[in-house]
Amino acid sequence: MRRGRAEYPGRAPADAAQGRERREKVTGPALPDEIVATDLDSAVRAELLSLTKPVADRVARHLVATGRLIDEDPALALEHAVAARRLAARIAAVREAVGLAAYRAGEWQTALTELRTYHRMTGRQPHLAVLADCERALGRPERAIDLYRGADSASLDKAAAIELLIVAAGARADLGQRDAAVAMLQVRELTATSAEPWVARLRYAYADALLATGRQEEAREWFARAADADELGDTDAAERLLELDGVVLEEDEFDDEPDPDEAGGEATPNGDVSSGPAGERTALDGDQPDGEAPGRPAEPDADRSDGEPDAEVPAGADDESDRDLRSDVVDRAGDPADTAMTAPDEGPAAAEPTETATRSSGPKADATPAQTVGGAEDRNPGGQGSEDVGSPDQGDS
Repeated sequence: MRRGRAEYPGRAPADAAQGRERREKVTGPALPDEIVATDLDSAVRAELLSLTKPVADRVARHLVATGRLIDEDPALALEHAVAARRLAARIAAVREAVGLAAYRAGEWQTALTELRTYHRMTGRQPHLAVLADCERALGRPERAIDLYRGADSASLDKAAAIELLIVAAGARADLGQRDAAVAMLQVRELTATSAEPWVARLRYAYADALLATGRQEEAREWFARAADADELGDTDAAERLLELDGVVLEEDEFDDEPDPDEAGGEATPNGDVSSGPAGERTALDGDQPDGEAPGRPAEPDADRSDGEPDAEVPAGADDESDRDLRSDVVDRAGDPADTAMTAPDEGPAAAEPTETATRSSGPKADATPAQTVGGAEDRNPGGQGSEDVGSPDQGDS
């Protein structure tokens, strides 16, 4: 008797459905026509030359989609990155894209796995701050501090070194060592005149650390400095400054059925009303009641006036090992001659995580477990407890 599909006709539909499902898993999310492979960075496209042209083009388009969606829809960006990994798992740029998309989507363990793999494949460690932040989000601040201590300062640029410092200070705060967190952030880069985004982020983290210990006046000064340096709006320093000044920003509140004439809008044929320049609409049923839709109150200017004297950086406590490491990681990553730090005053506080757990960035959420691929930075240090810290030398960096 012949054995074959003809003897089991009832299984054919199930097999066909499974085949379609497998094809969908391989192809991944749909790729719009406007996403083309040539939009991918030329250096990354060069890494895809080992693939056949059809596969390379599809991988490139998924990577382009990942980059475009990572800010507005991280979950969908991660789907595109995973689709690219199914086709080209041995390409370092693909593993990097999966790791960064997973980080933005809050998949901390996946981000750790992929970025460690990327570091092993390339021999470079540009994403140590992201790895440390993921460890914090997974409830392992000791490992975040261990990553900071074991960082190869020669391989880090200034921005990466500052981000790693911010995360390590946040890990100290997680352990309840708020004084040490403030002291770690007392580096001369606080008063840098550079327009780089890391300047605003460092000042913001330092202000937040000061505020966590109740030093409100000093925190206000550094939130103001962060707002001055934040030309790209990466932080909410201006809003935090307004909060400290007692200014409450309220959301727009509209009546359920505003009068189109008084609301400054025009009624559409279906009864909707466009309200103000924002173009928001409120449906009207029947007659239009009297009433005026309130507008948004004017926001006070958060910028500091010119000529206001610079405040000195307050001094805090720090242990000798962290002070030496901070100087090595930050100073060797850039030219310290570009910046100058005034002598600090007394005081301590805590910092929040980097890229997505503070108000500006840094993760702080539950993770989806996944198998971790070990890397050179995967350590299991002993628990970090509260530590007595002494007064640091002035000019510590």
